Amino acid sequence: MDDAVVKRIMPHSNEAEQAVIGSMIMDAEAIPIAMEKLSDADFYNKQYASLFKAMVEIYNEGRDCDLVTIKAKLEEMEVPSEVISIDFVRNILDMVPTSANIKQYADIVYEKAVMRNLIRANENIANTCYAGNKSLDVVLEETEKSIFDLIQSGNTSDYVPVRQIVLNLFDKIEQAAQTKGNITGLETGFKKLDTQLSGLQASDLILIAARPSVGKSAFALNITENIAIKHNIPVAIFSLEMSSEQLINRILSQNSMVSSQKIRIGDLSDNEWGNLVESANVIGNSNIIIDDTPGISIGEMRSKCRKFKLEKDIRLIIVDYLQLVTTNTPHGSREQEIAEISRTLKGIARELNIPVIALSQLNRAAETREDRKPILADLRESGSIEQDADVVMLMSRYYDREKKEEDRNRIILNVAKQRNGPVGEVELVWLPQFTKFENAELPGNQI
Repeated sequence: MDDAVVKRIMPHSNEAEQAVIGSMIMDAEAIPIAMEKLSDADFYNKQYASLFKAMVEIYNEGRDCDLVTIKAKLEEMEVPSEVISIDFVRNILDMVPTSANIKQYADIVYEKAVMRNLIRANENIANTCYAGNKSLDVVLEETEKSIFDLIQSGNTSDYVPVRQIVLNLFDKIEQAAQTKGNITGLETGFKKLDTQLSGLQASDLILIAARPSVGKSAFALNITENIAIKHNIPVAIFSLEMSSEQLINRILSQNSMVSSQKIRIGDLSDNEWGNLVESANVIGNSNIIIDDTPGISIGEMRSKCRKFKLEKDIRLIIVDYLQLVTTNTPHGSREQEIAEISRTLKGIARELNIPVIALSQLNRAAETREDRKPILADLRESGSIEQDADVVMLMSRYYDREKKEEDRNRIILNVAKQRNGPVGEVELVWLPQFTKFENAELPGNQI
C-alpha cells in the first residue's frame, strides 16, 4: 500500500455553530445563554466567529441586536464582505427552526472546541519533547497546566463581561443580607475574627506568622476542625513540620476535649475513651486531606492541589509552614526562593479560587521591643511575603508591661494587613491541655 499523508479535519459541527448564530439573531434572550458558554474563539467557522463577536459587542453595549445593527457592527469590525451580506445572515436564519435549544447547540460547539484545544495541546507537548530544550520538570508542569486549564474552564472566554461581574457581586451581597450578617467566606469559628475578615475569602493568600511555639499550627488546626469537621468542607493540609499522626492527635484532642497528654500516654477514663471513639469516627469520615511529604517542592504542591481540587473539590489549603517548602530550581538566595514560593501560593489561590493559609516564622526583632508585639517588618527572609499576601495575621502572647511577663494563655492575633478590610487585634484564649484556642468573650479577657 502506498504511503499517503491523510489530512484530518479538526473536530467541529458546522450545523451546531450555525444554530447558535441563528438562535442569537432570532431571540435576544439566547445571547446571554450563548455568552455564558462560548467565546468567538470556540467557533471553527471564522464567519460564524465574526458574527458571534459582533452580537456580543452589541449586546454588551445595551443595544438591540437585529440585521441592521449586526451589519453596521460587522462593517466597523472590517470583516470580509461576504459575512456582512444580509443574504448570508438570512440564510442562517432560514436553517434554524427554533432558538429554544440554544443551550444544547452551545454545548456541542463548546465540546468540539475543547477537543480541538486538546489536539493543539498534545501537538505543543510533542513539539516541546522533540525539541529537548526544556527540563523534564518544566515540561511536566506546562503539560499539567494546559490540561488542567481545559478541564477547569466552563468557557474559554478571555474576559468576563462587566455585567456578569456586577450580577455575581450582587448575589454575594444578597447572600450576606439573607444571613443577617457579614460572613461571606469560610467561617474560622472565631467570632470576632470572622466579623473582621468576613470569613476566609476565595482566592486570598492568608499569612499567619509567629515565633516558634506560640501556637500557629494549633490555630490552623482549630480552623481546620471548624471548617472540615463541623461544616464538612474539604480541606487540604500540607504539613512539612509534623507527621499526619501528630496532626490527627491534635485534632482528636481538640474535638473530644480530652487532654493531648492523656492521649499520648493512654491514661484515659471510660468517658474519655467514649469521647475519643466518637471524635475518631467523626474525624475519620471528614474531608481532611493531609500530605506530610517532608521538603515538598512548590511545584509538586501546586500539582497536588490541582489534583485535590478535581477529585475532592477542596475549599481551603493550609501550608505548615512556608519556610520549609522548597523550589524546583536553585536560586541565588533564600530570599528569592521564598519570593517564588509566596508568589506561587498566591497563584494557586487565584487559579483554584479558594483561600490558601500559609504559616510563617517571624524573626527575633519583636522580642527586643517593650510591648513584644511583632510587626510586618518581622516576617522572615522576604518582603515579598507581605506583598503577595492579602491578609497577614501576627500571633504573639499577651505581654503585661507592668509585671514584665508574658501570659502564655492569652494570645493576641493582630490582623496587621487586610487588602479589602479593616485591621486590628483579636484576643484568643489558649487551652494548652487540648492544644486548642477559644474566643475571648469574657470582659476580663478583652484587650
